[in-house]
Amino acid sequence: MTATHRTSHAGTATAVALAALLALGACSSDAPAPQATPDTTADKGAPPSPEVPPAWPLTGVRSDEVAARPALAVKIENAPEARPQTGLEDADLVWEEVVEGGITRFVAVYHSKLPKVVEPVRSVRPMDPDVVAPLGGVLAYSGGQAPFIAEVEKSGTQSVIMDRGDAGFSRDPDRAAPHNVVGDVQAFLDQADDDRAAPPPAQFRYAGAAGDGTASADGSQAATVDVELSPAQRSVWDWSGKQKQWLRSEGSRESVSAAGKRLAATNVLVLSVDVVDTRYKDPAGAPVPKTELVGQGKGVLATGGKTVPVRWSKKDQRSPVQVTHDGEPAELDPGSTWVELVPKDGGSWKVS
Repeated sequence: MTATHRTSHAGTATAVALAALLALGACSSDAPAPQATPDTTADKGAPPSPEVPPAWPLTGVRSDEVAARPALAVKIENAPEARPQTGLEDADLVWEEVVEGGITRFVAVYHSKLPKVVEPVRSVRPMDPDVVAPLGGVLAYSGGQAPFIAEVEKSGTQSVIMDRGDAGFSRDPDRAAPHNVVGDVQAFLDQADDDRAAPPPAQFRYAGAAGDGTASADGSQAATVDVELSPAQRSVWDWSGKQKQWLRSEGSRESVSAAGKRLAATNVLVLSVDVVDTRYKDPAGAPVPKTELVGQGKGVLATGGKTVPVRWSKKDQRSPVQVTHDGEPAELDPGSTWVELVPKDGGSWKVS
C-alpha cells in the first residue's frame, strides 16, 4: 500500500509541473531568444598559430610532404677500384667504416632522395647491424658470411641480397668484378615488407634552420677536417663558403661521383671508436674487423665552416647515436651528414 501511494503522488506532481512548463512556454513565445554571452577573453588580434611543416627525418630539411617509405641502406665499396661511385651524392646519411686491409666501405642511407641506381654494391660486415638497426628499414648488399647476415636480420632490419637471388641487382659490363654490382634503388624498396611503409625515426637532432646548429652557431672557425682512418684511407673535408658545404677528397684527390658531381655534406661527424678483429677471415685470410658502435667516446662535429668537440654514446643496438656538446644535445644543420668512424688505435683527425 505504501509503495502504491508514493507512485500516485509522484504522478500528480509530474502532471502539475508539465502543465506549468507549457503555460510558461505559451506566455513567453513572443519574447526574444536569449543571446550568447561574447567571449571577452579571446585575443582577437592574435594571428592563428602557423602549422610547422614536417621535415625529412634523416636530414631535418622541411617538406610539405614526407614520403611514407622506409629508409633504404646500401653497402657501397670505397676501394680505389670502386671509384667513382654512383648515387652517393643523393644519400641522406653516409657512414664510413674501416674493413679488411684498412680500406673503407660506406653504409649509404636513402630516404628523401632516391637515385635510380647505386654502384658498386658490396658485402655486409659485422658492424653494419649496429648502424642500420635504429632505422628499422632495409639493407641491400651483395652477400656476406652467414653469421653477419644472421645478425642483420636479428637486428630488425630486412635484408635484400644479391647472392640470395633477390631482385634489383645487375652487373656493369664496363667494370671488373667484384667492383661492378649495380643496385636498382626502387627495386630494393619494392621488396620491403608490408610493415615497413613508414618513414624512419630521426637519427640525429637538427636545428630549425641553416646556421642554427650547435657547431655553426657556437663553434670555432675551421677550413679543413682531415681524417685518417688507416694507412690506406685518408678522408679530407674542405669547407666551401660558396657552396655552404664540406667537400670531400680521398687524400689529395677530389671525390667525384660517376656523374661528375663533387661529393659533399652539410655536416661531418667524426667519432672515435674501438675497432676489434673478429674470429672471421676474409677470402685472403685477413681477420674481419668490427667497429664497436655500442658504447661511448669523443668526437668532433663540423657544420657551417666551424667545429665543436662532442661526446657520443649509443646504449644498445637499436638506439641511435646520441651526440652532446658541453653536456647538452648537439644539433646539426638541416642537410646531409657523413659520419666518419675513426679507430682509436691507428686513426686520427686534425682540424685546421
